[in-house]
Amino acid sequence: MELIGENIHIISKSVKDAFLSKNKNFFTKLIEIQKNMDFVDLNVGPAKGVFSGILPYLTKIVQEVNPKIGISFDTTNFDEMKSGFDEYKNKSNAFINSTTSDKEKFEMLTEYAILQNCKLIALTMSKETGIPKTCDGRLELACDMYERFSEKGIDLDKIYFDPLVLPITADQSQACEAINTIKMIKESFENEVKTIVGLSNISNGCPNEKRALVNRVFLSMAMGAGLDCAIVDANDKYLYKIIKVLEEKKPKSEEENLYLKLYQMTENFEEIENIEYNKDSEEEKNIIKAAKIILNKEVYFDSFTQI
Repeated sequence: MELIGENIHIISKSVKDAFLSKNKNFFTKLIEIQKNMDFVDLNVGPAKGVFSGILPYLTKIVQEVNPKIGISFDTTNFDEMKSGFDEYKNKSNAFINSTTSDKEKFEMLTEYAILQNCKLIALTMSKETGIPKTCDGRLELACDMYERFSEKGIDLDKIYFDPLVLPITADQSQACEAINTIKMIKESFENEVKTIVGLSNISNGCPNEKRALVNRVFLSMAMGAGLDCAIVDANDKYLYKIIKVLEEKKPKSEEENLYLKLYQMTENFEEIENIEYNKDSEEEKNIIKAAKIILNKEVYFDSFTQI
């Protein structure tokens, strides 16, 4: 399981302020926090005006602080992305985040990924379709892009399809569609491709104290569906621990074992009603409640762990 740290993100006010002031010490600390990640995502948005040039600036700092970590270049500004790549030494250990199915963007970013021999995230959406509501609709876009990737001769092992996780607070039925899309993508192609999610999207809008639980439960099921990579909050140390449990299949507590059961449930097409757990444990009851919400078997509400 590959992990990309999400902690440098222009939506954060503190990060935006640090961009403006070129606060190197601030970014150094954020990069150090993400030392257990395989990649750090540098989300600088459109990077225009006063933010122009921030991506190459950050790229230099990342390489100074942690030369071994990869970089996910996350911007809608192609010229800014190229400037970041120009500063990066290990280009094959980088992500372009991201292309859609739209022809112009697809052609430009695929050709650039081939030139840099780097990884490319492919979102299952387009301007015409938006984000399809069903896993079949998302798979159709993935199949179309797969054929075009093959025609261009890009290394398919470097393609990561993103089923686009939507918040359960907006439409909880879409959580299950994303998990099903992962499983279908992993099973549909002659040459195996990889999958990726932006994990924190699933809990966006939830109360802060609920977000980590929802993220961990969703990731456990997504990994059971075959997920290869996730963009995650590097501050969630327990999430990192759960990932290791799921990879090694060696839980050390009943709570950890319940996360493994959710993984196995998804992997083996089983039903959550058949999972045994300790009904006297508040932690385990909350894990099951979160799982049922993600599977659209119970209605989400902000205080779901309090009943």
